[in-house]
Amino acid sequence: MSASAAVQTAQLDLDALKARQHGAWSSGDYAIVGSTLQIVGEELCEALDLHAGESVLDVAAGNGNATLAAARRWCRVVSTDYVPSLLERGKLRAAADGLSVEFRAADAEALPFKDATFDAVLSTFGVMFTPNQDRAASELIRVCKSGGKIGLANWTPDGFIGQLFKTLGKYLPPPAGAKSPALWGMQTRIDEMFGSSAREITAQRRHFVFRYRSPEHFLEIFRTYYGPVLKAFAALDTGKQDSLKRDILALIATLNRSGDATMVVPSEYLEVVVTRR
Repeated sequence: MSASAAVQTAQLDLDALKARQHGAWSSGDYAIVGSTLQIVGEELCEALDLHAGESVLDVAAGNGNATLAAARRWCRVVSTDYVPSLLERGKLRAAADGLSVEFRAADAEALPFKDATFDAVLSTFGVMFTPNQDRAASELIRVCKSGGKIGLANWTPDGFIGQLFKTLGKYLPPPAGAKSPALWGMQTRIDEMFGSSAREITAQRRHFVFRYRSPEHFLEIFRTYYGPVLKAFAALDTGKQDSLKRDILALIATLNRSGDATMVVPSEYLEVVVTRR
């Protein structure tokens, strides 16, 4: 195979992976889960020390947690995602709170904005799922002004959600050569992607706490509304579905600190602030 053919094959694989992921995130209703993560967007905006009037881009925004947090701080916010239904949910939330936000469909790997457009570029548990990680990172850098900040919240490999994805991977292995989204939760990977364009990078490990009525309630919500889990169960026969269910509940049992029938499980994530050169 020639070098050009190899490159083309790799690109086709990434395109196929993107289509598969788009199908997953378009299924179910991520907004049901996403709304519970609002505090992460608020904490990320505080970490960035956003000022009123700054121009802010939320990339792979989902139903708009960081979007709303930035808008509450009187920033001029553009909220983007490649799933239109999630943008519609974000619009409803912004309207309910009386917040002015521009919503726009966009691919995180090909942002439709000029270079150095935004004072701050954000993503909470969003851009980390792009198939072409280096391209997505370069796009975040490109649209951020010199001296501006890129703020990220990314699940770590060893945290609860990182382990949940490893559990799913035992039943549905990712395509050969695909990079794990959880790499975005490692500072070494962040340094690789952003270091050459950064004046400063700070990274802090934080925890979001999943609180549900019970472990079974969590599984019901994620199996019904969270695309990757929904798709994983849908792809398995009944026997393997039962096995996956047992494995997820066992994982929760090792981390649950509730002390009662409810679920209280901390999930580690990496909060990143990159100051652009």
